[in-house]
Amino acid sequence: MEPSAVLSAWSAGVAAGTALVTRWGIVGPGFTWMGLGVVLLLAVPAALAGGGVVGWVGCGLTVAALAASRVRLLAAGFAAAAAITLVLAGTGEGYPVLVVTGAIALGGITSEMLLGHWYLVDPRLPRSALRTLCLVGIAGSVIDPAAALLHGALPPASGEVIVPIGWAVLAITSVLLMAAVWAALGERGYPAVMAATGLSYLAVLTGIGAVVLARVLVFGESLG
Repeated sequence: MEPSAVLSAWSAGVAAGTALVTRWGIVGPGFTWMGLGVVLLLAVPAALAGGGVVGWVGCGLTVAALAASRVRLLAAGFAAAAAITLVLAGTGEGYPVLVVTGAIALGGITSEMLLGHWYLVDPRLPRSALRTLCLVGIAGSVIDPAAALLHGALPPASGEVIVPIGWAVLAITSVLLMAAVWAALGERGYPAVMAATGLSYLAVLTGIGAVVLARVLVFGESLG
């Protein structure tokens, strides 16, 4: 399992989330800068680790989106193009479905967490965008394990059980945390968004763990 595949999927998901939020026009260019900055933090190491020319093209499109951040539709278009390109960069080992499902899961969760910070600055913003990203994160957290199982996610030949058990725990915890985010967003008041953002932080940690362990099992690798 190449780290570049997971990093490319993660950066693609955040790029897609940033494109959506930018397109919705509910926040200023500051959020676009933050979201695309996170994309570069993930996409550049992915390109260095084996993402190849396509990975660098994705980085270039991300920079173009940053440069166009004050022109909302143009920035959203470049960010969406970066997301597609970064997905392609992550398919070097095959398994394009897993790249897409990983992007949905990690992109939805991470984008929800990033946008949650903006709500803490301006609580008057509508919560519909957070709820949408939360639903994407929940869907991805369910679809990605299902896709991994369909691709043969099985315990290593050595018979060790810690990896599949850990994967199951992390995957289930990710879904439960994002469900808790959804519930928190249904409550009134500033503390509700604070709670949702904090829970999404935890979901990012469990989500990346679940995605990585799923690929370990699909590729039949051992952590020992």
